[in-house]
Amino acid sequence: MHRLARVRMLITALLLLVPPLMAGEGGLANQHTAPTSYIVIGFAGGFVRHDNLHHGPVQLAQRIQQDVPNGTYIRVFENRHRKAAYKTILSLLDSDHDGILTAEEKARARIILFGHSWGASAAILLARELDRVGVPVLLTVQVDSVAKLWQHDGIIPDNVADAANFYQPHGLIHGRSVIRAADDSKTRILGNYRFDYRETPARCGETAWFERTFTPSHMQSQCDPHLWAEVESLVLQRLTPEPGVLASNPRP
Repeated sequence: MHRLARVRMLITALLLLVPPLMAGEGGLANQHTAPTSYIVIGFAGGFVRHDNLHHGPVQLAQRIQQDVPNGTYIRVFENRHRKAAYKTILSLLDSDHDGILTAEEKARARIILFGHSWGASAAILLARELDRVGVPVLLTVQVDSVAKLWQHDGIIPDNVADAANFYQPHGLIHGRSVIRAADDSKTRILGNYRFDYRETPARCGETAWFERTFTPSHMQSQCDPHLWAEVESLVLQRLTPEPGVLASNPRP
């Protein structure tokens, strides 16, 4: 027994010397970890992968990493993985990890959703799914939004505070030109902003020959640095708001 007691004392002393593993250092967050401050979810368009650095949503997520408040969660999903994004958001909001979102946990939600093409439509569908469970959304941004046959991306649900739509009108594939609020008293449409790449082309880096040949304007909407700078400005205004300057309109 004396020997066993010494072993226990040694183990206790070693544990006291090892610092706790914190989330963000490769460890898992526990129930005492501070809740996520903001959740920023982007969706890639078409069949683009979530880590394709030639794609506008991926570049935006990478750029804002250094400018966001501590505790901000930023991630880009393929548009077909909307359900995974939904589950991720609910898990992040569930600060006590009991599997149930309380009214208080929902009220703390600070969510921004954006995407390009099919990804833009996915952002609106995700906002609608969050609306069904009573989770608010600060901002949705659609860039050349294209809905799949069974989707509806033109009506912004009333859990969304602000929404913006950027589009170009040309080609076989072009974005929705107008979005509107399901309830004007709850959602502010910041604008439907038209970009014309036949008048002012945008330079893109590595792109597929099919896009260059058949959907050049739609392709340019996902790599146009001016357009994505406007999206970035809208996102950062909500992540680092200054009194009196929130939600200034873009200037395409």
